[in-house]
Amino acid sequence: MRKAIEEQIKFGEVDISSIQFNLKSRDDIVQILLGLQYLYGDPACRKEIFDLLEQLIPAHVSRDHGRPGMHLWQILVLGTLRLNLNCDYDRIHDLANNHIKIRQMLGHGLFGDQPDYGLQTIKDNVSLFTPEILDQINQVVVKAGHQLVKKKRRTRSRANVIPLS
Repeated sequence: MRKAIEEQIKFGEVDISSIQFNLKSRDDIVQILLGLQYLYGDPACRKEIFDLLEQLIPAHVSRDHGRPGMHLWQILVLGTLRLNLNCDYDRIHDLANNHIKIRQMLGHGLFGDQPDYGLQTIKDNVSLFTPEILDQINQVVVKAGHQLVKKKRRTRSRANVIPLS
């Protein structure tokens, strides 16, 4: 059955919201993963994005039968990386199987019997993640960003209020 994300964390895995990144890194991969981590941590935003990603599953494909495909979260992570890095499937294949932080973001631990992604599996699934879907997700991201800025402004303005008593 195609899932949005694997809810049950297995031994050795790190919760996506707990993954630590080098905040001084200027590499674009780290910046993309930090953005995805923020989206993952916002339940309302995550639900909106998963609703959009449900459109990726072709109508003729059974959601309940057949071999398991990639989770929607994994397609989001790899698709976002591919489109934002402007790279080919061979590079995404290498990153998905060898980059530690990306593997953690995909829901894999650092040790144990963790599967490698086949090149064809990545092509079949990530090719569903089109620039049009990314544009729709970007609208959700922009809305979430506006909400975040509003929260910061309210917090800052409350901090600047001096009690009159």
